[in-house]
Amino acid sequence: MTGSEDQRPTPASVADLPNLAKALDDDRFRQFLDHVPFAVAVSELGQGERLVYGNIEFERLTGLHAEDLQGQQWNVLPSSPSVDGGGELAVALLENEEYLGVFSVRAPDAVRSVDAWSNTIVDDVGAPLFRLLALSERDRSDVEAALTQSLVEKDVLLKELQHRVKNNLQMITALIRMEARNAQRQEESERFGHLAGRIEALSILYRSLYGSNETETVDLGIYVSQIATSVMAVHAVEGIRLDMKVDTWLVSVNVAMPVGLVVNELMTNALKYAFAGRNGGEIKVRCTVDNDGCKILVSDDGVGLSNNADWPRRGKLSAMIVQSVKQNAHADIDVVSEPGSGVAVTITFKRENATAKED
Repeated sequence: MTGSEDQRPTPASVADLPNLAKALDDDRFRQFLDHVPFAVAVSELGQGERLVYGNIEFERLTGLHAEDLQGQQWNVLPSSPSVDGGGELAVALLENEEYLGVFSVRAPDAVRSVDAWSNTIVDDVGAPLFRLLALSERDRSDVEAALTQSLVEKDVLLKELQHRVKNNLQMITALIRMEARNAQRQEESERFGHLAGRIEALSILYRSLYGSNETETVDLGIYVSQIATSVMAVHAVEGIRLDMKVDTWLVSVNVAMPVGLVVNELMTNALKYAFAGRNGGEIKVRCTVDNDGCKILVSDDGVGLSNNADWPRRGKLSAMIVQSVKQNAHADIDVVSEPGSGVAVTITFKRENATAKED
């Protein structure tokens, strides 16, 4: 029953063998199964399904000896859930037939990746008699190649998704700015402008992540400088200068995001209100890093606040953003202002509170 090399049995072909009930009582057939190049195990159906056979390859793959299988149920199999996120092999073979998928088998000497098939053997009148399980070990190089291909495909899909999100953010920003220009009332226009600026700050952050191999960190200095440049371009006022100096430093996205939004808020407010009735002025932006941590400074030499408590105002979105900085980076925020002397807001946080945390 050995046949030629081209006619070697496959797991699927053994599962389709007729008259398995009779064949299992034949020692010659058992010897044949003992030497097929894949694992085979058989259970007898009926009241309380029990295993009755396992071949030599099954013993090698699973570490279970044939005599230890006798009378056991399928949950004796030392397998992990399928690699595609499905259930345990012992559950899958009871619920499905034909090809079951790829599973990890935890034998005492190694963890092996196997393809699994299951089939129910019936008698001449269709009554179920046996359940057959066939396992074929995957070559490690094949497994690694499949995993690599899967990762490549997922990476392509992720980059496509990132590209679409980036484009959508830019389109949303453009639409909001268009609505702001068409707004009938000045108050409506300002609200639209503030919203567009916040979305643009997030879009810049997303572009920073999309353009690098990092997914958890962003260069805070570069991010702050990009936001400052963007705000100046959108709300440019003749005679207003930007004095900017930044140090580069990688920080957690959860820190960079609210810091960038605060910088956007402060610069937008300064360009709109700080220099009312004046011919010019200066906005200063600093991102300085030392051994202790980082300081972000946004200041202007404009008209100033009547009261330091005027920013951020309770109940406003800017107050929520400031609170996010305090929570995510354990930051201290200092607001200094006097009428006619401008506004200076300093955000200070320690180095250990700004790095990406591992799960």
